[in-house]
Amino acid sequence: MKIAVIGGYAPSLINFRGPLLKRLVALGHEVHALAPLHTPDVGPQLEAMGVEYSMIPLERRGLNPVADIGSLLHLKQVMHRIDPDLVLSYTFKPVVYGSMAARMAWVGHKKRIYALITGLGYAFTEDKGLRRRILFNVAKGLYRAGLRSCDGVIFQNPDDEAFFRRLGVIPEHARTTVVGGSGVDLAHYAQAPLPEKPVFLCLTRLVRSKGVALFAEAAQRLKAKHPEAIFRVAGPLEQGGDAITPKEIARWRKEGALEVLDGVDDVRPLLAGAGIYVLPSYYREGTPRSVLEAMSMGRAVITTDAPGCRETVVEGENGFLVPVRDADALTEAMGKCLTDPARVASMGAASRRLAEERFDVEKVNDDLLRFMELI
Repeated sequence: MKIAVIGGYAPSLINFRGPLLKRLVALGHEVHALAPLHTPDVGPQLEAMGVEYSMIPLERRGLNPVADIGSLLHLKQVMHRIDPDLVLSYTFKPVVYGSMAARMAWVGHKKRIYALITGLGYAFTEDKGLRRRILFNVAKGLYRAGLRSCDGVIFQNPDDEAFFRRLGVIPEHARTTVVGGSGVDLAHYAQAPLPEKPVFLCLTRLVRSKGVALFAEAAQRLKAKHPEAIFRVAGPLEQGGDAITPKEIARWRKEGALEVLDGVDDVRPLLAGAGIYVLPSYYREGTPRSVLEAMSMGRAVITTDAPGCRETVVEGENGFLVPVRDADALTEAMGKCLTDPARVASMGAASRRLAEERFDVEKVNDDLLRFMELI
């Protein structure tokens, strides 16, 4: 069978879908991967897996009607050229335009189209204001149009599936399922010994909706009472209204409570150097991959009682759930880890067990393949 996998960010084909692509090749399928070109090494890495890479013109962010229509028409041409039997798209624009392009190219042909919803993002956060309302309605309409072309829709948490049903964007003919996020490679993210000092780590893009400012506030409060504690955030700078500003980062560095590090390609050394992983996100996550990586390495987790995030924590067993946008509750949860280090170790061990039971990438990919009737 000829299969096309469409993503909105080329490195994610390696980092998030690599095990799935390798599995499809191992099953004997001809696999094509499509995404905008962001780094020149993606193509050779995919080819080494036995996957053919095609670059597509698609902007990850923003809604430019002229550019997006151009992307749709280009994708239709690519669908004609590749002529796949099955298409799997993930992230917003590939789901919308990839699914539509596939159906446009296959009028009269019985081929299969699947969408993988990896979180809903900024357009579906609970921020108020005219801009967000406009984004919400545009995104809802585009999802409805794209999913109309799909035979099946795959979600990474039950909240997103229920939300899409309330919105009425899932067509009656489409089957649905929920899988354990993108899964995590348990061998690659092997369990590691805990550091001697209490170290809290947050790995994320430096945007407000990921809870970075809340983490900084909690670090500031706790550092005054627990000077031995270390607080680190690492991730790339972003642009736009949701971004943490360079002035804020400079202030945090000057105050000294929070270490602000650049983003890294390999997060394992940072996770090995921390005992507690914190992601106070109110962004509409699918199931946050960084949390799964921390769990696999045996770290206690503090995250929000929000869609996607809540799937990763059994309260009090492998970590704590806190309300969104609540710096007091976040500070209290982090403080518990400082006053009871033995509990941090037991929660870390529970995280590893939970990762093995629910989020093993091999099990997650098996669920995906069964749903798409490929095994």
